[in-house]
Amino acid sequence: MAERGYDVIVIGAGPGGYVTAIRSAQLGFRTAIVEKSHLGGICLNWGCIPTKALLRSAEVYGLMSHAKEFGLSASGIGFDIGAVVKRSRGVAGQLSQGVGFLMRKNKIDVIWGTARLAGKGRVQVAAAENAPKGALGGGDYEAKHVILATGARPRALPGLEPDGKLVWTYFEAMAPDAMPKSLLVIGSGAIGIEFASFYRTLGAEVTVVEILPQILPVEDAEIAAHARKRFEKQGIRILTEAKVAKLDKGANDVTATIELKDGKTEALKVDRVISAVGVVGNVEGLGLEELGVRTERGIILADPFGRTSVEGVYAIGDVAGPPMLAHKAEHEGVVCVEAIKGLHPHAMDKAKIPGCTYCNPQIASVGLTEAKAREAGHEVKVGRFPFVGNGKAIALGEPEGLVKTVFDAKTGQLLGAHMVGAEVTELVQGFVIAMNLETTEEELIQAVFPHPTLSETMHESVLDAYGRVIHV
Repeated sequence: MAERGYDVIVIGAGPGGYVTAIRSAQLGFRTAIVEKSHLGGICLNWGCIPTKALLRSAEVYGLMSHAKEFGLSASGIGFDIGAVVKRSRGVAGQLSQGVGFLMRKNKIDVIWGTARLAGKGRVQVAAAENAPKGALGGGDYEAKHVILATGARPRALPGLEPDGKLVWTYFEAMAPDAMPKSLLVIGSGAIGIEFASFYRTLGAEVTVVEILPQILPVEDAEIAAHARKRFEKQGIRILTEAKVAKLDKGANDVTATIELKDGKTEALKVDRVISAVGVVGNVEGLGLEELGVRTERGIILADPFGRTSVEGVYAIGDVAGPPMLAHKAEHEGVVCVEAIKGLHPHAMDKAKIPGCTYCNPQIASVGLTEAKAREAGHEVKVGRFPFVGNGKAIALGEPEGLVKTVFDAKTGQLLGAHMVGAEVTELVQGFVIAMNLETTEEELIQAVFPHPTLSETMHESVLDAYGRVIHV
């Protein structure tokens, strides 16, 4: 006999899970959410939010270090890594408490523990040791609909496994006991590049090793090349088409054997190593096999509305596959629960999901790269505009950057937009909205952008694609 029955049980209280639970409650479903450790999940507690707090500290420190360029004077500039980490953890803690408030506000039951599917419509929960006093915990629960939002964890490569001391994942990299003087980052995706940027700004000698020819492999090649030049100018050493073959650990350092693209090898001794080679979905221990839920390569197979191979079981977010982004998980969850309600939502178009990397310089993109657009058979028009032609960028002391837009030459459809430079993670939403509205170049050209703003670079990039650019 189940302790309590629900319309919807969500397993996992990360961004996808808790947003799904809130929308479920708004739609009138009796809703519960199961979480084993922290409300807000990895993103809020150990990913998206606390890393941005760390990067903000690094950004302020970097600006202070260049005070003279702004006509200012500052002496005795320094930082306390413990205080930097404490601020980051405080930000995460505040937001986790906020998720708890939202659960109470929406009358969502929080069940503390580790869940598994015990049969159709049945969820078995093993109680969590850290469950708040008096909270729901271990037991059997029932629901008409079970939504899996269990997220993902860092991928470990054989022979390069993190140990929590010398070889870090993003967990340890966010809360170091001491500031390393030298650092090796394996992988140049968003996670690896953000940590490389953070530690380099604070003075560490940083080397990034990427097995592919291009850093930031999912980004447009031109944007990635621009970013690489900026990183190398800052002193980050980047090795592409290279592989870390093995790690030899000392008492308080690591010697990495790196296979270079010319066939030679290099021994590099560093204080710490960050493994940032991607993530893998948390599919283990959920009872998927017994129930017949199909998985493939560490993800749960689901349709555009989150439906799995078993009726009444759904999957959203990282565990349902790429792109593994918090905002994708949130929207995916809303679509899923609205489909359950019978509201006939639009299936999420993954081609219109923006990606952001919060390094210095920032990188943001949405849609097809120029190469992917050509591969798809489009005849394209490409526009580019450098930040050096923008008054606001120069006034900010941020003249290095680039906006690139890709249009279908025949229809004027905006196929993709790619940006590198100051605050582009805040600017990209303009292109996201344009793509969702099926905007063509004509509407974008006719739109009046405010002056002086960084957003004018977006307008000029569109103008450039059609031979009408003004400020270069």
